[in-house]
Amino acid sequence: MQRLLVALLAAFDAAIAAAVGLAVLLAPLTLLWTLAFGATADWGALWPLTGTLWAFGHGAPLDVTIADVVLVAVGVPAEAARFTVSVTPLALLVFTALFAARSGGRAARAGAWITGVLSGTVAFAAIAAVVALSSRLGGAETSLPLALLLPPVVYLCGAVAGAVRAAWEDGDGGLLDMIHDVMDAWGDWTPVPASIVRGAAFALVAVMGVGALGVAVATLLRGGEVVALFQAARVDGLGASMLALAQLVYLPTLVVWAAAWIAGPGFAVGAGTAVSPAGTSLGVVPGLPVFGLLPENGSIWMLIVVLLPIGAGAVAGWAVRSRLVWEGTPLGMLPRAAIAVGIAAVSAGVAALAAVLTSGSIGPGRLADVGPSAGPFALALGGEVLIGAAILLLSPRNREELAEERTDRWMAEMTASGIATASSVDPAVATPWSAETWRDETSGPADDDGAAGRHAEALPSYADTAPLDDVTGHGGSSDPR
Repeated sequence: MQRLLVALLAAFDAAIAAAVGLAVLLAPLTLLWTLAFGATADWGALWPLTGTLWAFGHGAPLDVTIADVVLVAVGVPAEAARFTVSVTPLALLVFTALFAARSGGRAARAGAWITGVLSGTVAFAAIAAVVALSSRLGGAETSLPLALLLPPVVYLCGAVAGAVRAAWEDGDGGLLDMIHDVMDAWGDWTPVPASIVRGAAFALVAVMGVGALGVAVATLLRGGEVVALFQAARVDGLGASMLALAQLVYLPTLVVWAAAWIAGPGFAVGAGTAVSPAGTSLGVVPGLPVFGLLPENGSIWMLIVVLLPIGAGAVAGWAVRSRLVWEGTPLGMLPRAAIAVGIAAVSAGVAALAAVLTSGSIGPGRLADVGPSAGPFALALGGEVLIGAAILLLSPRNREELAEERTDRWMAEMTASGIATASSVDPAVATPWSAETWRDETSGPADDDGAAGRHAEALPSYADTAPLDDVTGHGGSSDPR
């Protein structure tokens, strides 16, 4: 019964995730549709447009075909009538992945994470199939196989990540516990995989935070250019609202572009263009307001920004090392080096995936090459994170770390040998022997004459103090003992 309940709740979570994503698109489109065409407008194209944009937001490329009437009216050349938009607006994809991770974590805490993940993914796939089959739009359509496949893949990845994270910490009584038991036999290498994941999470969050800060700074410094491009577009309030909403869903994509710029390789805004700290070569770019944030030029001195990803790696190394010290598991040089390399490798892999999702085509001709290149971005970010993580993980341990390690080892040895006394609570002043211990060892059961008791009284008490001369016999007495 519990597994059935978990499966039903996971399917309900998937339905909510899909409904919220569709509602986020449908609500503003409905408002704009009403303002543009009135209450008597043809609503037949509203749902196909919403479903197409929903699949596009999960990574399915959008094939756009401009009608001949529009080509003649706008004066667009015929070769530009068909093009593909493949730069994914990451806002919707990230929302689905985070919602799925929350659902997977709940299923793991309920003790049936595999059932929950499979049930949620199947439900989300069914909803994606209904949306894809019922929302075919003539002028802008997505590939049907990709529209069927990519949304449930996004949900599956998020659900598995959330479930494994929760089950790894709390246990699942199955597969993950078996893996955990095998890893527990690795000795010093046991905490390495968990430390790699933890450090990579810290590094990636820090890098994305730096990228978001870069977008904010660019908005403050070049906000006037953005406003000027809005004015040059000569759109009314409705058109300005549509542009603003479109740019808002691309905000996470802009953060990835900013992270690629900070890492060094930068990104392109058309074939033959480059935007990087070392220099900017743009040429003619589309008059979209968001492109007003692009820097007009660069300088070799601006490459100092690569210190920020190195700092992100240092934060990851500090977080991992602090956790290891807190858990009392100091590692040797080789496991720590493996952790640093693993953090860099995972960070590079995530950077490559983000570059693939945020690069591609946004229009015809030279606009078919936009965004960061996956290879350079991954190599640059991985190398910078490796430097920062290695500095913190491979540096010599300080005195406090070593003292804490020695204290823990001493306490463990005393506990194992069974001779630790109550005074060992404070290892800094504790000794294996005390005055009470000496008396207990020497004063055994008294005989008839009380010899044992007298012998104990004759022995000096190491807890008492006495003049040195009285002990050695060279004091004031003329009869040395």
